[in-house]
Amino acid sequence: MSRRTSKSQAQFDRGCKVLVGGVNSPVRAYLAVGGTPPVIARAKGATITDVDDNTYIDYVCSYGPAILGHAPDAVVTAINKAARRGTSYGAPTSGETQLAEAIAAAIGGIEKVRFVNSGTEAAMTAVRLARAATGRDKIVKCVGCYHGHTDALLVSAGSGAATLGTPSSPGVPAGATADTLIVPYNDIEAMRALLTERSDEIAAVLVEPVAANMGVVPPAEGYLSKLRKLCDAAGALLVFDEVITGFRLAYGGAQAVYDVRADLTILGKIIGGGLPIGAVGGPAELMDHLSPAGPVYQAGTLSGNPVATAAGLATLQALREDGFYDTLHERSAELESGLLRAATAAGLGDRVCINRAGSMMSCFLTPEPVTDYSRAAAANKEAYGAWFHMMLSGGVYLAPSGMEAMFVSAAHTAQDIAQTVSAAESAFEAAANLM
Repeated sequence: MSRRTSKSQAQFDRGCKVLVGGVNSPVRAYLAVGGTPPVIARAKGATITDVDDNTYIDYVCSYGPAILGHAPDAVVTAINKAARRGTSYGAPTSGETQLAEAIAAAIGGIEKVRFVNSGTEAAMTAVRLARAATGRDKIVKCVGCYHGHTDALLVSAGSGAATLGTPSSPGVPAGATADTLIVPYNDIEAMRALLTERSDEIAAVLVEPVAANMGVVPPAEGYLSKLRKLCDAAGALLVFDEVITGFRLAYGGAQAVYDVRADLTILGKIIGGGLPIGAVGGPAELMDHLSPAGPVYQAGTLSGNPVATAAGLATLQALREDGFYDTLHERSAELESGLLRAATAAGLGDRVCINRAGSMMSCFLTPEPVTDYSRAAAANKEAYGAWFHMMLSGGVYLAPSGMEAMFVSAAHTAQDIAQTVSAAESAFEAAANLM
């Protein structure tokens, strides 16, 4: 397609004068791929349209929440009805109870829920709760797994298989990460050594059951079940960050797919139907450590927002339709196989790694299997930038970083997949010139 860009450029330049970097979340600034981001005006179904009236097939899907596609009628109707009743009360509502009941019924091990306003806030709450429940201070996380920008979890790895986390951002004091330990994702032996050596210090292991913030990296065979056993032996809590995978991989989340139950589960994205929300859930004996039932303080003026919970309830109801996930995963498999065919046609069949888990996937421009952060980071970033921009020119909107996921929604059609694969053929040819 012939893209018009003048209005987006003008709008972005205007935004840069009053918004830091012109954006409110760093990846949107296109620093990883270069160029100026299209400024989005509206979205419907599987497409988004920018202020220049360019329409794209969207595989960002708001980084996961839009599993039904954009502006689905049932969710929009629920939002409108809720908003007419009032947008915030600072008081209990029936909607938050109904959404908590739906979550508890869907995900094994969750008996009670505490709603918050973001995944970051949910992760922060889960860490505080785990420390209080165990009487321990140390937290273990995996290299490349992202759990929001709370200080204790905004860390990078040092040398060695298991290290103390060091602050990965200015403004994070060393003391804030002093109790955070890091191991490579999918390295069960590194985790075993750490949990054995320091079993009496570790409150919790916090992990994305399917890593989705280094691109999509599924767990190795048996990794999660072994992690469950190691945590049990060490007396540490296993915390699954299912902000992305919750209700995305299955109605019961990754825990249903991999048959591993976490002690605490962090949720977000889909449970708000595209509106801001987060949640922590677990058994009553753990959750009741939170105030007002217990001494662990947590509060939020907008938590359990009636409009967000209405949108979430409408979304979860749609996900329960017979065959929903089967159809979604079939369409995702079609996209995966089509991208592999396009890469092979461009001579990149042995230099592209596509990882897929359900309706989320990543295309890594590397000949190596991507099983952890180091391999994801080694993928050809310059080639990804070329591939990305050719896809954008072909009417396909992808995440502007190779370390982000692609998402397929229920609104994507066979025609959308075919158009995407057609665009990918020339895009892979552009990438091949840089590999």
